Amino acid sequence: MGTNSLANQLLIAMPALADGHFAQTVSLICEHSDRGALGIVLNKPLGMKLGEVMAQMKLDPSDNRVSEQAVLRGGPVHTDRGFVLHRPGGAWDSTHKISDSVQVTTSRDVLAAIARGAGPADAFVALGYANWDAGQLEQEMLDNAWLSLPIDDRIVFELPFEDRWQAAWQLIGVDSSRVSLTAGHA
Repeated sequence: MGTNSLANQLLIAMPALADGHFAQTVSLICEHSDRGALGIVLNKPLGMKLGEVMAQMKLDPSDNRVSEQAVLRGGPVHTDRGFVLHRPGGAWDSTHKISDSVQVTTSRDVLAAIARGAGPADAFVALGYANWDAGQLEQEMLDNAWLSLPIDDRIVFELPFEDRWQAAWQLIGVDSSRVSLTAGHA
């Protein structure tokens, strides 16, 4: 990971970004290197509940609250691939540490634990991810599509999905309706 890595950063879509997959999104950058970047959108629920995902995996949730949790659209790439974002804790087969307070797990064992009520605290599931080729994210930032800021656990785990984009702007003290639609380069 280079010194200019955006890993462990939130990526906020600029107001002018009209792409249907990313308009008004907040994404967590999980990996970023000279080969490209991978992120998970944190604020776009699918029309699907976690109970449906678990049923497809032949898991039976022990609690109705688990069944009713919304599943997020993590991005347009490999939408059949699941990611569990959660606070640290547990020993799962395939976990990637994003920061001291956020991990992402892709193995089935974490979903089985969630189903039986023994999963990690503050966990949610996203299907799919966002992917940028080498230099693509950096160019999109120069083109005024994205703004990055340090991760904030409150946005990742505590706020309702629909409030996350506006809350990310508020973190930096900006009213998103006043942001210029064109980039300036000095």
